[in-house]
Amino acid sequence: MKQRGFTLIELLVAITILAIVAVLGWRGLDSILRSRVSLTQQMEHTRGVQLAFAQLQNDLEQLARKDVIGQRQNLVADNLRLIFVRTHAPDQGPTQLVVVSYRLRDGVLARRESAATRDLVQLDALWQAAVSDADPVQGVALHAGVSGMGVRLWVNGAWTAPQNSTGGAVNEPDGLEMSLQLMREPNPMVKVLLLGDT
Repeated sequence: MKQRGFTLIELLVAITILAIVAVLGWRGLDSILRSRVSLTQQMEHTRGVQLAFAQLQNDLEQLARKDVIGQRQNLVADNLRLIFVRTHAPDQGPTQLVVVSYRLRDGVLARRESAATRDLVQLDALWQAAVSDADPVQGVALHAGVSGMGVRLWVNGAWTAPQNSTGGAVNEPDGLEMSLQLMREPNPMVKVLLLGDT
């Protein structure tokens, strides 16, 4: 009986084909792993911004209205900060007022909260400290890597830029839109929030 085996050329062709398949497979696997790392980083950034938006929503649901603080200003905003007065109801205690600040500084969005008070004169001092950035309370970093922030208010059925002046009677806004532009992201993340108990 005559036995037939593989020739040297057939073995070389087979090894060459296996080598090509292995290289292509490795490149595909490497691409998948790189995509996974990139997606994981994007998900972490998105999760961080969602947590910051959730904290902001919780704060703005407690926005102090004019019937609580009188004709005092309860909200100021621009492209670097959002400052407002919110109510705070401790367990089995009377409702108090707190000045809350969201600020963008050096690429970090931070939240700062003043001491709670029931005294409107003390509230005025806390408000002035927050507006002038002289509040001694340290802020809590909510998210790093933020290159820009924008705020619009929903007043009388239309989006408007915030009014920081204290003069004149201004209708209270019913909603707020905050946008955060993350570094290395093409589009900002935007959240629309209701203010107070509206």
